[in-house]
Amino acid sequence: MTNYPSNLSDSQWQYISIFLDTKRNRKYELREVFNGILYLLKTGCQWRMLPGDFPDWHMVYYYFSSWKRTGIIEVLQDALVEKTRLESGRKEQPTAGIIDAQSVKSTLVSSESKGFDAGKKVKGIKRHIIVDTLGLVLAVVIQSASVQDRDGAIEVIDKMVESWRNVIKIFADSGYRGRLIGLVKTKFQMEIEIIKRNELHTFKILPKRWVVERTFSWIDANRRNSKNYERLNDTGVAMIHLSAIRIMLNRF
Repeated sequence: MTNYPSNLSDSQWQYISIFLDTKRNRKYELREVFNGILYLLKTGCQWRMLPGDFPDWHMVYYYFSSWKRTGIIEVLQDALVEKTRLESGRKEQPTAGIIDAQSVKSTLVSSESKGFDAGKKVKGIKRHIIVDTLGLVLAVVIQSASVQDRDGAIEVIDKMVESWRNVIKIFADSGYRGRLIGLVKTKFQMEIEIIKRNELHTFKILPKRWVVERTFSWIDANRRNSKNYERLNDTGVAMIHLSAIRIMLNRF
């Protein structure tokens, strides 16, 4: 049994194990496999550099890839959102969301969807997310950094409604102005409310928008997300979901 700060506690594993096939006899315990994934997420190390007291890195990566492909990571994340909302005195299904995008530098090993964000002078990818009013992740899409926020919004909203169909209002910054508001109203029957900045060159906490910015800071606290190290976009999405899972588990 490994002993790292990123490891799951007994109560956390008890909840996660519900979503995994733990009845089969295996050479390696799934709890240790999951601990290995969380260690990589938190420290940002390469798969091959996992410490030797975890299961073999090939096995850890195999299970990560399998859970990513079959959607188990996303299902677990959605279930934790519902659980966290209930424990916070909210309804399971959110009715409001906050949308924003974060441009992230790519590395030599990352390959998919590279682009250049001329506004932020960043060459890499864009993490487009929607969160609820608690800052819990509802949807994630990886896009090229060259995609404008308003142009990439439909894709991430489309992803959100697969799981969260009760959302009727989305808060956004001025980058989402224009014909997008009408498109979202027509296609999804949702309202987009633009939170405007009234004072230029002055720091001011803006209603609702600070929630999604805080979520980005939570995600970036995991070193694997400090840059885009992933070759595949779906791996990058899985790392965001795992970060969200880790954040919610720490509340238990």
